[in-house]
Amino acid sequence: MPRQTPPVVAFKMNEKPKSPQAARLRQRKFELVCRFQIPEDLLPGSLSQVQIRCGKPTCHCAAGDGHPAWYLSFMAGGKKRKQHVPHAWVQVVRQSVEAGRQYQDAVREVLAANAELLALARKPRKQRQKRR
Repeated sequence: MPRQTPPVVAFKMNEKPKSPQAARLRQRKFELVCRFQIPEDLLPGSLSQVQIRCGKPTCHCAAGDGHPAWYLSFMAGGKKRKQHVPHAWVQVVRQSVEAGRQYQDAVREVLAANAELLALARKPRKQRQKRR
């Protein structure tokens, strides 16, 4: 299978930092960008099971544990939302939430690597200016 090139995120710098730390950051960033394309089935938030009561006075849930129900909690439009998830969908939704979490973690790591690379690229310039 041909290797796909990741989207290029480049700063307009005259020099790229050449330290081992910069090389590790670039390598990790490349791996993450190649690995995480933007899939259509990612879900934000978290999946949780709750116990609800149906309201029937003769049901077992009136005196003991409630009926199990699954909910996806997430933020949309600046507001917290909860969406009921049918039991048959729980496994698929759980996988999509975990994939979404991994994707977000990878994006955060790429952004942090970009910031670190920018800081490393500026260090030699500052040191050169101090010597003059």
